[in-house]
Amino acid sequence: METIETIYLGDLRTKAKHLKSGNELVTDAPVDNQGKGEFFSPTDLVATALGSCILTIIGITAKRHNFSIDGTTVKTTKIMATVPPRRISEIILEFYFPENQYSDKEKKIIENAALSCPVGKSLHPDLKQTVIYHFSQ
Repeated sequence: METIETIYLGDLRTKAKHLKSGNELVTDAPVDNQGKGEFFSPTDLVATALGSCILTIIGITAKRHNFSIDGTTVKTTKIMATVPPRRISEIILEFYFPENQYSDKEKKIIENAALSCPVGKSLHPDLKQTVIYHFSQ
């Protein structure tokens, strides 16, 4: 169990502290919702959490199967719904793998691992999750 303590700083800004590590992060409301947009918004963190979770799960699985995904990046695009209520309608994740040559078996392992991401499984089924893999050749 992890505990995070969050304080409202005013002006649509919060600061969250991960109690075990002491790490902190600040959020702002986005510019299109009365905020300054100087930090991640809460919905940015949801989208980022999905990408980070999938990378972590793939990393765990790759390690178990004795190959590396070191240097892999994910480009995360968050799309907000255009009709109320305000919500994320889609998260697009584009994974860019390093110059390693992955076998077809390793590619399948990567794609299957991504499906077990707990963040993805925790999100509402109406939220579209688009995952794209770019394996360098």
